[in-house]
Amino acid sequence: MTSRDPKAQGEAKPQLLHLVFGGELKSLDSHEFRDLDTIDIVGLFPDYASAERAWRAKAQATVDRAQFRYYVVHLHRLLEPDLTPPTRTA
Repeated sequence: MTSRDPKAQGEAKPQLLHLVFGGELKSLDSHEFRDLDTIDIVGLFPDYASAERAWRAKAQATVDRAQFRYYVVHLHRLLEPDLTPPTRTA
């Protein structure tokens, strides 16, 4: 049985940076934060899977605080927009 771990086979896994952040919103109808000084920068992650795990942990930790929201930003799409695959339409 062979391993599909890219590192084990010498394949370079592409780095697709993602930012996870969040905080208290002014209202549930917007993406405006109540206080920019209190935004929680969770961190930068090398791929979507690790960013999603961090996002999920923070979102679950604040589930009792309705005004709190956490987001995942696909930084790699901002840094290299030409490499972003086109979105499919139904």
